[in-house]
Amino acid sequence: MRDDLLELSRTIDLTALGDRVRSARLRAGLTQAEVAGDTVSVGYVSRIESGQRRPDPQLLETIAEALGVSVDELLVGVSPDRVTELRVELDHAQLALATGSGDQALEIVDRILADPAIQSIPDLEREASYLRARVLQLSGDLSGAIIALEDLAETTPHDLSWLAGLTALCHCYRESGELGRAIEVGTQATRFIEDHGLTGLDEAVRLTLSLAAAYVEQGDVDYASRMCRRVIERAEEASSPVAKASAYWNLSIIEAMRGNTQLALPMTRRALAVLEATDDARNIPRLRTELGIQQLLVDPPEPAEALELLTSAALEMEVAGAGPGDLADNHLAQARARFLLGDVAAARAQAAATAEAARTSTPIVAADAYALLGQIAVNDGEQMVARDHFQEAVLLLTGLGADRSAAQLWFELAGLLEGVGDATAALDAYRRAAAATGLVAPTTRRLEPQTAS
Repeated sequence: MRDDLLELSRTIDLTALGDRVRSARLRAGLTQAEVAGDTVSVGYVSRIESGQRRPDPQLLETIAEALGVSVDELLVGVSPDRVTELRVELDHAQLALATGSGDQALEIVDRILADPAIQSIPDLEREASYLRARVLQLSGDLSGAIIALEDLAETTPHDLSWLAGLTALCHCYRESGELGRAIEVGTQATRFIEDHGLTGLDEAVRLTLSLAAAYVEQGDVDYASRMCRRVIERAEEASSPVAKASAYWNLSIIEAMRGNTQLALPMTRRALAVLEATDDARNIPRLRTELGIQQLLVDPPEPAEALELLTSAALEMEVAGAGPGDLADNHLAQARARFLLGDVAAARAQAAATAEAARTSTPIVAADAYALLGQIAVNDGEQMVARDHFQEAVLLLTGLGADRSAAQLWFELAGLLEGVGDATAALDAYRRAAAATGLVAPTTRRLEPQTAS
């Protein structure tokens, strides 16, 4: 008997074992006496089936042979062949997700989780559940992913898979605008990392960077920057390419948000050089998209180089099965590059397609796309069309929560509304930009001298 089965034979719940012995006997059409044979008494077999006796490993093998089943089926509840079949199915689901077939991956995983046999294989069930949450996250179903990850965080053992799940949950909360929850989950995971001495692992780096991104959205950019710099120091010591690339990537985004694009560009290029030495087919095109976006923000902009990079990155994203948010970011950046290059018709068409596609999955990108459409209309001298596009952006932004990205877009939109003469809407946008950063209007009250009583 294998060591794992030997250990399980000593710890298995006797009621579960008895039920399996009885079910196997009935399927085989045998009596208790036929199972007992010359080895044990009929009464002993009866007590095993009723959960009152634990057979020793040798007897259990004898009973399994008499029943025509494997010891695995009696102890695990599933035959080794069935376990292998489920494992192969899960591998197919992972491959489908890696090649961009998210719907197929979800169909396979749901079929695995619906199989009664999976309940007897908790490790495989857990792995399938985490993969399902990942599929939902990448498909843009943040609500579904959050529910799945919350359940897993409460019910699964605290190990590296659990830590990766908390990182994904932190990311989903941040993407959905729940910054307080993102920071709370990230802080919980950070305590686990510190308590178990895991700071040098890639999983710990990913968690720290996801938490830093939440602080950025909350407006605490300086603190997030320090977090990223500490991660870079640890990553350099550990010589982890994934950790180094991720840290430089996040720090470059922070510097770009501060307006330091000249400083951000070399960081992004360094991150890309490190990541390109790996086989990370999903993140390489995402990082190339970020580099293209920064090339449009640098002074002077580099639209021709950016468009070439963004176009190739978009093709790679489609092959790798990128999520709708990543694709929307890329397509919007392409539209901006085309506008800067003077290809107004192509820019307008791509911005309009992006706005429509992103309305549900990533409304802030859709709002940004409408703002670009407004700029294009202003360039064409169509003031009323521009105003309509800006108002559409306003409607989308109004439904979003308060975070730094929304505040930045409100601020940019205010300037655009001013440009088309809509002073009232511009003032409202400025106020919303301030509110999105957490600023509130002071309470007006009459000041009176205070006297000691």
